[in-house]
Amino acid sequence: MSETADTRLLLVDDEAALREPLAEYLSRQGFAVTQAASAAEARSHLRNEEPDLVLLDIMMPGEDGLSLCRHLAETRAIPTIFLTAKSEPTDRIIGLEIGADDYVVKPFEPRELVARIRSVLRRAARGAPPPPDDELYEFDGWRLDPLKRRLTDPEGAVVAISSVEYRLLVAFLEHPRQVLDRERLLDMVQGREAHLFDRAVDNQVSRLRRKVEADSRNPQLIQTVWGGGYMLAADVRRIAP
Repeated sequence: MSETADTRLLLVDDEAALREPLAEYLSRQGFAVTQAASAAEARSHLRNEEPDLVLLDIMMPGEDGLSLCRHLAETRAIPTIFLTAKSEPTDRIIGLEIGADDYVVKPFEPRELVARIRSVLRRAARGAPPPPDDELYEFDGWRLDPLKRRLTDPEGAVVAISSVEYRLLVAFLEHPRQVLDRERLLDMVQGREAHLFDRAVDNQVSRLRRKVEADSRNPQLIQTVWGGGYMLAADVRRIAP
């Protein structure tokens, strides 16, 4: 069995001339591919199944890819790769900031896309190793279940986090009270070419702070170390589920 045999992809693109041949190619590479011609159709599929990765066109009639990616970032922890005709750095920065894991500029070589898919999936797995014996992370009353990728606040309420926010939080939890500079954080959560966009990590940290801080404008948990990066200012325990 190939390493991709159990990997489920959701391919969202309104251009059938691109979507259908690409889906066929990815299927030949061993992926299980579900197609959607619009964001609305993609949302319908997502209600019934959860893919391992979403390939998402930006420019579509109706709801665009940026809006759907923002929805995924706020409600799911599913890695996302943008398929975009836009090659300007600003467009790529926006995609990274709202939660995309990578982007591929059209027209692209399908083999390159397969390599990017595998890279994002490896990075997602590497960035979120479950603790020994399936233990949970606990910090300042918060709990993170790595197996379920579920974050709960001190009152026990579930707080939705995106795939990137999840990997960023795991990076902090694996290195509590250690200063992590932007380059290291970007490598952990974004990878390819993210070093070009230093403010992408700043925005992801800001998004994570809005989830875990009582006052994100006066952060106590994830602190800025001027000239150094960021630090989780809390002790982390491993506890049984």
